[in-house]
Amino acid sequence: MGRKYLKNLDLTLLVTALSIVLFGLVAISSATHATAAQGEDPFGFVKKQVLWVVLGLVVLWAVQSFDYRDLSRYAVWLYVANLIMLAGVLLVGSTRLGAQRWFALGPFMLQPSEFSKVIMIVTLASLLAKREGQLLRLRDLLLPMAFTAAPMLLILKQPDLGTALVLTAILLGMLYMAGARPSHLAGLVLTGLVVIGGALWAHVRYGTWIPLKEYQVVRLLIFLDPWQDWQGAGYHVIQSQIAIGSGGPWGRGLYNGSQNQLNFLPEQHTDFIFSVVGEELGFAGALVLLTLYFILLYRGIRIAAQARDTMGVLIATGVVSMLAFHILVNIGMTVGIMPVTGVPLPLFSYGGSAMLTNMAALGLLLNVYRRQQRIIF
Repeated sequence: MGRKYLKNLDLTLLVTALSIVLFGLVAISSATHATAAQGEDPFGFVKKQVLWVVLGLVVLWAVQSFDYRDLSRYAVWLYVANLIMLAGVLLVGSTRLGAQRWFALGPFMLQPSEFSKVIMIVTLASLLAKREGQLLRLRDLLLPMAFTAAPMLLILKQPDLGTALVLTAILLGMLYMAGARPSHLAGLVLTGLVVIGGALWAHVRYGTWIPLKEYQVVRLLIFLDPWQDWQGAGYHVIQSQIAIGSGGPWGRGLYNGSQNQLNFLPEQHTDFIFSVVGEELGFAGALVLLTLYFILLYRGIRIAAQARDTMGVLIATGVVSMLAFHILVNIGMTVGIMPVTGVPLPLFSYGGSAMLTNMAALGLLLNVYRRQQRIIF
């Protein structure tokens, strides 16, 4: 019975994900042990992350154990609960660094906008599966766009621009797989870029109002020329580029990166952890990590391609879209080709809510994969 159960698990996906997690624990250890305050445990962040990984594996097992098709019955309730959760954090949530995104549970902080990604994948998959073949006209896209816009606006209010952009990537990926015309999606993306670019230009030039904090506007634009404010908004990007560039082919060695160990590199255990890999393990270490991510995404795409029903295809597509966007934007911002939006590196960056979310997303992929197989006990 145990052998048959394992046979119906995508072990390649699971082993690859766990390899990324273990690699991340090593990187977090190097990123935090030298910067710990006097009297603090130099490996405190690693120990906390291990706890989140264990809890995440429990979540993964729970999510893959039931039939994902049953979730369609509870999609409305999940969607409403998601909106209540996101609204609740705006009312009673904890504020850090000018953003009200977290619920405080004793020593732990939970970020509802992270969990919102998985809920939106499931609920949007349910909505689109019922509208299969009915997305050929541009106006047919209005309902799923409005469906996604409600939680997105609540997330922007926190403010959390990165997660709002992730929801956009999930929506576009799932709409494409649900049968929306590529020309319509391309038109929407182009229109969105023009509107956003025009709004940013008008804000900078004439001071017109836009629904973003000023520091978010600066982050969106500073990557174009970080040296114009090298001691301020551009500091993160410049130090990250220095760290990655100094790593060379093989890196300076684990625990030996000057930018990391001397704390020149900001947020080195969360948003800029890829810079730690680039500096201390060089191109070789970065290539290993990118290869692991390629395998992870490839397995997700295969699961989507082989799913037996539309709901399974859409859930797998949503998960792959989420992970791919995170990887692209996070690594892009560390090398200076993407704006700094605070998007963590999946399964790698330090963070409890992100780890639980990513494990739940992998649980959905394993769930869809298992239902492709015929399980006989």
